[in-house]
Amino acid sequence: MPKKTPANLNDEDIQKLLYANFKKSIINIESYHDFSVSIASEITHDFIRFLKESRDLQYSTLIDICGVDYPNRPDRFDVVYHLLSMTKNKRIRVKISTSDNQPVPSIVNIFPAAEWYEREAYDLYGITFSNHPDMRRMLTDYNFQGFPLRKDFPLTGYTQVRYDDTQKRVIQEPVELGQEFRDFDFESPWLGHISEANSNETNEDD
Repeated sequence: MPKKTPANLNDEDIQKLLYANFKKSIINIESYHDFSVSIASEITHDFIRFLKESRDLQYSTLIDICGVDYPNRPDRFDVVYHLLSMTKNKRIRVKISTSDNQPVPSIVNIFPAAEWYEREAYDLYGITFSNHPDMRRMLTDYNFQGFPLRKDFPLTGYTQVRYDDTQKRVIQEPVELGQEFRDFDFESPWLGHISEANSNETNEDD
């Protein structure tokens, strides 16, 4: 039987390798063609570095970092990392859970491309990253209030921006939507033809 080399490790071998190095901090591993690994947030930096630098794995490409909001959980946020090993043709998803006041270790010094991904997660969800070189908003407007991808963020936002002709400048003010400016349509456009057909049948019966 030929000896397995780093180029032909199967999924079971990779799973054993991860458990051998991070058994106490791995919460769960699922494998459906690609791996999905849930880990404790405090080992994020070491785990991502291992995935990249391990000769057996070589997950050398960071595809994306994104946030997910579960407002009913104590640790309401998931941070999800997607990595690709181009030499092994393998993908892996790493998930960690965190809360409003618990920073996630930044991986910018491992993957420089993570800088903007982490800033985006901060801007849209309010997830903070420790040791990040420039933890500022990047997509929302100046003095924006709240985090727009949180599920408890109102659709209208908290403030509106408009040009004030009296002050001759752009101003921010609280959102005010009076009932007279709202247009409620309770009928689904997909069911409109059914209602019309029923109405015609009623008229014919009369």
